[in-house]
Amino acid sequence: MRCPYCRYSDSRVLDSREADEGRAIRRRRSCVACGRRFTTMEEAILVVVKRSGVREPFSRAKIEVGVRKACQGRPADDDAIAALAQSVEETIRAQGVPEVSSHDVGLAILRPLRDLDEVAYLRFASVYKNFESLADFEREIASLTAGPPESSQDQPARFGNVMQTNGKVPSLGL
Repeated sequence: MRCPYCRYSDSRVLDSREADEGRAIRRRRSCVACGRRFTTMEEAILVVVKRSGVREPFSRAKIEVGVRKACQGRPADDDAIAALAQSVEETIRAQGVPEVSSHDVGLAILRPLRDLDEVAYLRFASVYKNFESLADFEREIASLTAGPPESSQDQPARFGNVMQTNGKVPSLGL
């Protein structure tokens, strides 16, 4: 690390601490040439690779915006949406890879969104899974009424279901 004062290329780390809820490391350094002290912040950047091949930094805010759109008019509060976005980010970062596909981000959103609100889940899934017909909706509703997805059966619902079903596939009445 180059000293910001004398531009010498070597420094000594005096102290390291986690910052920003563990997503960054704050290091206190000392220049071996001039002896002055300075602080650096190191953060692992997670990159999302879109279908088009474009790469962009991961954004928790984009997840919140997408989930908020799916929850529009539904009884989901901002705290639950923020908790869902944080859970998604933690799930993705836990993979320990520097790049993740937008498809994987979508899958990470679907699981907790289903627990948060089943109607919002259907809205999000219809766009994410590119539903093209009524049959696509019926198939997804049937999977909702069949029970929780395999991956979350071992875990309790984190956000609680808002919509209650009676075990029947509801008619869409189109």
